[in-house]
Amino acid sequence: MSLNLIDTHCHLDLAVFDADREAVLQRALDRSVSDIIIPAVTASHWKNIKALTTKQSHLHPAYGLHPMFMSQHKVQDLDRLERWLQSEKAIAVGECGLDFFIFNQQTNRQQAKAAQQHLFHHQLVLAEQYNLPVILHSRKSLDLILKEIRQYPHLRGVVHSFSGSKQQAHQLIDQGFYLGFGGPITYTRAKKLRHLVSTLPLDALLLETDAPDQPDATHYGQRNEPAFLHPIAQTIAELRGILLDEVIHCTTDNAHRLFDFQTKE
Repeated sequence: MSLNLIDTHCHLDLAVFDADREAVLQRALDRSVSDIIIPAVTASHWKNIKALTTKQSHLHPAYGLHPMFMSQHKVQDLDRLERWLQSEKAIAVGECGLDFFIFNQQTNRQQAKAAQQHLFHHQLVLAEQYNLPVILHSRKSLDLILKEIRQYPHLRGVVHSFSGSKQQAHQLIDQGFYLGFGGPITYTRAKKLRHLVSTLPLDALLLETDAPDQPDATHYGQRNEPAFLHPIAQTIAELRGILLDEVIHCTTDNAHRLFDFQTKE
């Protein structure tokens, strides 16, 4: 493979990689994955992500507070995030967003939604303030996310693991956002997703693994890793009836347009 791929979403800092992280990184490099973005999920992850990305020039940190970990976030974490962004070089704010899928019968839904929206709003403010893209998580919440990001005309970013409608996809693209696609598109049963990646503008798509989660069909049941990015690109090429090199070239260019990969220099 002559062209480089970029994994725009990989949780390489998680403990599941502790035993063989160097081997995972080497396999990614061997498969021409030139850059990997590591988004945080809680404040407790920031220091580890900083240490990991400082040692490896092709790993890039994003710092944020994920909506699925509300019980782990503290009141002062937003202030801590602002101070962290002031002192540390980040490629993005994230992973942040809204997740309304996780509520159960014991949850005060309105209160929980309000807490997520408060956290999300303030992270968007920080992203615009520090001129950083946002890496967005969305489940059962995309209309509200669209409504929120429209309040920030200079905001840019990506909705990772996109699973919305074609109409929502075009609304996000019109807003200047990119859409991240990963392993789920390689499953033949994922008809809606496969239709989306075959018809949406190629210059709006980004590749991601979301490792260690969401492995592609050829690695079903395995721990996902950045080296598995190639089957995702291959699937997009096949669905669109174009050459693999075109997919790689365009999605890599897209990543460079959104993210400043020189930010650590």
